[in-house]
Amino acid sequence: MLQWIATNLGTILICAVLLAAVALILRSLLRQKKQGKSSCGCNCAHCAMHGACHPAAPGRTERS
Repeated sequence: MLQWIATNLGTILICAVLLAAVALILRSLLRQKKQGKSSCGCNCAHCAMHGACHPAAPGRTERS
């Protein structure tokens, strides 16, 4: 077992670093979502999903 770890140490370390980076990114995205922040650039007029992520408030018309 120790021989296998020594042989694959580089791969194990790279995987651990990548896993930590993904975990930090997910944690950041979840925190932003809980705070109500958006990850978009807020140029909704040119976005294909402009009606889905920022729906118009009642009584307000959307600009196109």
